[in-house]
This record gives sequence, structure tokens and C-alpha cells, in this order.
Amino acid sequence: MSAPTILLTLGRLPKGLDVARSFAAAGCRVVVAEPFSRHLVGASRAVAKSVVVRPPSAGKRGYLEDLARVVREEGVDWVIPISEETMHVTFLRDLVPEHVTIFTPPPAALLPLYDKHGFTRLCAEYGVRAPETFMLGTPEATALAARCKVVVKPIHSCAGRGVRILEAGQPLPADDVPCVVQRFVEGNIFSSCAIAREGRILGNILYRGAMFQGSVAILFERVEDARLTEWITRFVAAAGHTGFISFDLIQDAAGEVWGIECNPRTTSGIHFFDNPTIARAVLDNTPATPRAEARLQQFYSVLTALSGVMFRRGYFAVLRQLLGTRDVTFDRRDPMPALTMTWTTWPIIRLAMRKKAPFGEVATLDVGWFEGERLD
Repeated sequence: MSAPTILLTLGRLPKGLDVARSFAAAGCRVVVAEPFSRHLVGASRAVAKSVVVRPPSAGKRGYLEDLARVVREEGVDWVIPISEETMHVTFLRDLVPEHVTIFTPPPAALLPLYDKHGFTRLCAEYGVRAPETFMLGTPEATALAARCKVVVKPIHSCAGRGVRILEAGQPLPADDVPCVVQRFVEGNIFSSCAIAREGRILGNILYRGAMFQGSVAILFERVEDARLTEWITRFVAAAGHTGFISFDLIQDAAGEVWGIECNPRTTSGIHFFDNPTIARAVLDNTPATPRAEARLQQFYSVLTALSGVMFRRGYFAVLRQLLGTRDVTFDRRDPMPALTMTWTTWPIIRLAMRKKAPFGEVATLDVGWFEGERLD
């Protein structure tokens, strides 16, 4: 039997590079569908072919039709979504042959996970903790904000876009975008990235941001905590989830764990997996194991942070991190993605400069899921 052909549905982010390298190491042919004509993953020797597709922002149906065309023309066996485009890719099932595996749940199971209000309802159903959460504009949300500190955030957002923290009694905003009002929980914030099949976790990484660019972490450290792991295991088992799944969690001073949102896709935690084991977990249901390093960085982002504090307070601390932490992109056996990164990511860099926003906050604007379940 010939090795399968894998379609990755985004190529601009470092986490896609980890996935591409893992499947190539497993003997698979890797194809990338990406709205940008040049992208980070496309520079990798792991990729057999890159195909330009229309972005979801130009029309969800057109995006799915382009992906379906790639599946047919390239003989794709597995479709692996990487980031925010996951919420669109889940609808691809109706347009491709039955033998093609879409490595994410169907829409009815996936979209409530990504919806920040739907997620907290699932937490209650599955018996795990989440802070009180209500839709903005409801009497319950107004009452919550009157008595305690709250977080207001769009129900469909990522990278911290649109998040506001209000002290008790501050007036709530009047937003046109659907938002939730969530009780603020004081504590330590952790993130995760898991690979699951039918509710069984084949690998899970817990980590936290050690340095940030805007609201996006650019240096990460892996952690271990039994309570965090138990929370994630219970949720994934109850959901019967298949695919990548990630959570943002807060552990309060008493050690209790609160789920604040779910990202049913990869996060930067995927960099901490021993690379070859990612593909084996997806294809063969075998465990994915952590790599040796406990700290990793996005080199160019940390370098940018260094230039921003040049010879000011904090400069030498950032310099030590830059020089002493392994980059998530560089691999001496596959050096071109790291060496050409400025050129391949220039379309995003240019957009970030124009919007005066961090790279991570604009990187997925054209593939994000913002309008609910409509496909027009």
C-alpha cells in the first residue's frame, strides 16, 4: 500500500511546519493549501507541493471548493487543519470522497467548542469547572459585571483580539459583535495542546507563555500538573473528540482548575512534541511523546522584542532568552524555513505594520471564523 497523501490547510505558521515535517518523516506526501503564494511551510523540504487557494474571508464556499479541488487533483487521503481555518475545513466533508479523513470533528461537534459561550455550557455538562459566563446584553451579564471583575470577549476570536477586562461596576460595552461576559478568575494561566482519537488522548502538552508580543506568547515553557491534566482528560473523554484540541486554563490559589476557552486546533504547544510522534499518533493511534526541551522560542519574534528594549531595562534578560533557547523553526536537516522566514512571512509582516498590531494577532485574519455557521 502506498503512503498516504496529506493536505495541510495552512502553511504560514510555525506549528504547521512541525506537522509537515512529522508526516514527511512518516513517509507521507505532504501538500499545503494556503491563500498566500509564499509561506513558511512551503520553504520546507517536507512539502511536495503548495497550492494557492482563495481565503475564507473572500467567501467560505469558494474556499471549500478550492480545497475540494486540491483533494481531487492531488489524491489526498487525509486533510489536517492547522489553525483558525479548522472551523471552515470541518464543512469540507460534503465535498470530498468518503475515504478522505478530515482530522477534526463534524460541524455540530466542533463549533460549540470554539464558541466561548457554548464551551462553558459544555463544561457544565461534562462536570468540569468554568467561570460564570453570560452573553453580553443579557440581564445575567449585567448583574455579573455589577458584582465582580469580568472579562468581555467576542465569542469567536483568537490571539486576544477584542478582549477587555473590567473592574466590578464598570459599564459593559455596547458591541455589535456577539460577546460573552465571564467572571474574572485570579490565578496562573496555562495552555495545552492535545492529539485525541474518539475521546482518548494520545498526547498532551501543558505549557505557559514566558514572553509575549502583544497578547501572543513568543517564548514558551512546558509544565506538568496532574490537576490540569485531569481537567483536560475528563473534557476530551466526555466530548469523544477526534483531532487536535487545546485549552486555556486558569489555576487559582487553591489549586482549582477553570477552563476559560477551547481551541479545537493546534497551538504552539505542538512544538513540544517529539516531532515524529505527531504523525504516528494521527495515523496509527500510537502515543505522542514530549521532546527533551522544556523551553522553546520563536526566534525572530524574540529578536524583535529585543530590538524594542535595546539597552533599556530588561534588555539583557531578553538577550539571555534569545541566545539560550531553541527556536521552534530551525532544523539543520531542513534549514530553509528559518533562513527564508522574513521573505516568506513578509505579507503578514506588512499587514502587521499597516495595522500597528503584533504579528500573531493579524496572522489569521483572512482564515478566522467570525460570522457563525453561515457559509455564504
